[in-house]
Amino acid sequence: MPVLTDTNALTRNRVRALSAPALFLHEDLRDEIKERLTEVNKAFTSVAIVTGFPDFWQIAFPNADIVPDGEILALDSGRYDLVIHAMSLHWANDPVGQLIQCKRALQPDGLFLAALLGGQTLHELRACLAEAETEVTGGLSPRVLPMAEIRDLGGLLQRAGFALPVADGFTRKVHYRDIGHLMHDLRAMGETNALAARLRKPTRRAVFTRAAERYSQSYSVDQGRVSATFEMIFLTGWAPHDSQQKPLRPGSATQRLADALNAPEITLPATKGDG
Repeated sequence: MPVLTDTNALTRNRVRALSAPALFLHEDLRDEIKERLTEVNKAFTSVAIVTGFPDFWQIAFPNADIVPDGEILALDSGRYDLVIHAMSLHWANDPVGQLIQCKRALQPDGLFLAALLGGQTLHELRACLAEAETEVTGGLSPRVLPMAEIRDLGGLLQRAGFALPVADGFTRKVHYRDIGHLMHDLRAMGETNALAARLRKPTRRAVFTRAAERYSQSYSVDQGRVSATFEMIFLTGWAPHDSQQKPLRPGSATQRLADALNAPEITLPATKGDG
């Protein structure tokens, strides 16, 4: 499997971020997760949280086991009735493997929740950096993490064997003074470039100057500020259990759809080749 993330660089970025953190996205996701849990008619007594920011999530869920988001998760099989993967799945080299490990850690009818950044995140920055670097250097290097689309993430839940899988999300627009202010905030989030294929030498200043110009021209909002998009994705799935709803077997219906809709049933004429 290709290695997407340099995990050592990711760890360094997160440690650096903690000196002056800007974790407002984690705060948004924490509040959203807590609200979603209140809507579930079930009390959770054994909780694990997979995250790269343990102190923040330990405060949010004081009784939870906090688990580092390494390639191999320190989760005991069948121990938990709730596993939360908090704001780190988008950096995983093997996201399906992460989901499978979380599912194995759940008790039957246990709940899995993941919160992560989605594919529309920082599309403005990605476009401006790519255009500027191509214009200035004639080449292109990986700079912004390629994040999955919501339709693909739902499929990953099914591949991992979760029952009743759901993927949904929302976007948040954040306004910055300029591209430099945005990149400063990304460092304070621990979300700067940790790609394994990233450029390993300093970028020419002209690239960032041109990217800043393009950003200002294309994504300006009120009072000369610029806009950045963060797409927040939520994945929900359950460890299979006999009590859960299941789709009916094909051909098992006892009532015609036309009768249920109180509509006339029209029989189409056979076409050549039917039979």
